[in-house]
Amino acid sequence: MDGGSGYSSVDKSRVLDVKPLRSLVPVFPSTLQAPSFVGQSTSGFSPFYPFTSPQGTPSTPDLNQQIPPAPIRSFPGEQQPHLSDVTNGGTRPHPKKSRSQNRYNSLYVADSGNGTSSDFVVGISLVDRHDGNREVVNNVLVRFDALRRRLSQIEDAKESRTGIIRRVDLKAGNILMSNGVRTNMRKRVGVAPGVEIGDIFFFRMEMCLVGLHSQSMAGIDYMIVQGDFEEQPVALSIVSSVEYDDDVEDSDVLIYSGHGGNANNKDKKAADQKLERGNLALERTLHWANEVRVIRGIKDNLKGKVYVYDGLYKILESWIEKGRSGCNMFKYKLVRMPGQPGAFAVWKSIQKWKEGFSSRAGLILPDLTSGSESIPVALVNDVDDERGPAHFNYFPTIKYVKSFKLVKPYFGCNCRNACLPGDPNCSCIQKNGGYIPYTANGVLVGRKPLIHECGPTCPCFPNCKNRVSQTGFKLRLEVFKTKNRGWGLRSWDPIRAGTFICEFAGEVLDKLRKDREEENDDYIFDTTRVYESFKWNYEPGVIEEDSSHDSTEEYNVAFPLIISAKNVGNVARFMNHSCSPNVFWQPVMYEHNTESFVHIAFFAMRHVPPLTELTYDYGMSCTYESEGNNAPSKKKNCLCGSPKCRGYFG
Repeated sequence: MDGGSGYSSVDKSRVLDVKPLRSLVPVFPSTLQAPSFVGQSTSGFSPFYPFTSPQGTPSTPDLNQQIPPAPIRSFPGEQQPHLSDVTNGGTRPHPKKSRSQNRYNSLYVADSGNGTSSDFVVGISLVDRHDGNREVVNNVLVRFDALRRRLSQIEDAKESRTGIIRRVDLKAGNILMSNGVRTNMRKRVGVAPGVEIGDIFFFRMEMCLVGLHSQSMAGIDYMIVQGDFEEQPVALSIVSSVEYDDDVEDSDVLIYSGHGGNANNKDKKAADQKLERGNLALERTLHWANEVRVIRGIKDNLKGKVYVYDGLYKILESWIEKGRSGCNMFKYKLVRMPGQPGAFAVWKSIQKWKEGFSSRAGLILPDLTSGSESIPVALVNDVDDERGPAHFNYFPTIKYVKSFKLVKPYFGCNCRNACLPGDPNCSCIQKNGGYIPYTANGVLVGRKPLIHECGPTCPCFPNCKNRVSQTGFKLRLEVFKTKNRGWGLRSWDPIRAGTFICEFAGEVLDKLRKDREEENDDYIFDTTRVYESFKWNYEPGVIEEDSSHDSTEEYNVAFPLIISAKNVGNVARFMNHSCSPNVFWQPVMYEHNTESFVHIAFFAMRHVPPLTELTYDYGMSCTYESEGNNAPSKKKNCLCGSPKCRGYFG
């Protein structure tokens, strides 16, 4: 069994044949390497570690296993294992080289023998592959999701013809692992460098790539430590399949079920769980009192399962009880170490708000849109006594005047059913290069100069996959008072990279009015500003595609678009600037009443945990960029707090 359930009291009087784990004879793996768990390949690619191959043998050392830097503490009466004897897949590890010795590998070029173009640049040094940091972790996750989105787009086109659904997340992980796009390969007890408490993941492969949990299927990740007399397994991390409907009184306590036997499943052939592999590792970790990384699996009604890293726990107790099948299963009680920021507890609080079991602290208005949006937007202030932002008229979309109608008319598609990728007769699809720009679940595949969506007058189905940005936002958002930057915007829901958040609503200004009002308008969006460039799309070389498939990410707005949300606007007006944003803007065009207009849509740059502030880059004035310090002083001091903060914007 892969995970446990939330903490609830255990009535041991109802458990038959209860035995303490200490009375059972441990069963060690037949070899020194940790076990491998076989995953089913459905994407036409060869399985790879950690799916099928062992973690190493004495004759074939494997770089996946390295020395853990954290100490292993012994318990009374047992010899302390020597960390110098920690097995590296059954062999002693090589001494760690200094960072300076390995920096020449920072632009390592992949071997073309892995199905990858020979000019594919990994961009991650050998040092950073073994020991990560925040920048490297973000780099790996962004590149994985970019590749996964592109593979999803390709498979969606095939599925429309074949009906076969494939696991593109496994394929994307295989490609990146095979080419060294990963980090924290050095297994360790405790913190995974660069992974922060509260980080969310939508696929198990993401956790494998950043070294948080290296098992793609099993719920217990462990390594073998060589002691004085025998090898000993030590647990590193667990993935718990905790659901919201579990009776979890204390979010800092977890009752985790052991692995194997199907002891808790009446419908499958069941057997008693054995004290071996991951179960034995948890038992040994209980005695040594070492920390275990805990990832909570949470079921989201819209997105399926989401995984949240909940930090470090310690195992306090273990016992055996009967599962639903009548067979014995192991149980472990874990308690969260104090002093860590909230993660799973935040999810529990949000769920209570949504279900009305408790009110949101600092709630001013349950819906500041007054019903203009299909989903209410809360107004919250738990910082000071301010009762709300300055008055404005809420309007959910952009307001053009007739003078801004595009010269060239935009003709929609003639599809009578659903628009299909590759359809030569669908004008909307052809304007997007032959593909629908979104995956089947509405996630943007890549940044483009301009995205063409089917408009309200297109005869295709209203739920056409090419109508994402015009159907309104689907997230439960809230406007909240920040500590030092006025009002801000965040979400109660977890946000997947590429998810549509909202559009920038307001009044379109002409150049004359813009120059007259900009000085006293803090709610200006201007496409003519200079924005920091960043890479978000996939790399064609990684799947041997021609670079022409990766169209430029530079925007191509038909005319300078300047929008003011000072008097009229929506929730986007509350998004603050950041030099390291988690949101980006994308021009989107669609036809309405025979006229065509450009809209500015915001999408998530990376996965965003609940109650994390949403920010985008406001850009810099072209005048300031061209004239430098001699330009008029319209720039504003930046308080984003990012390590890459440039100190100003505007």
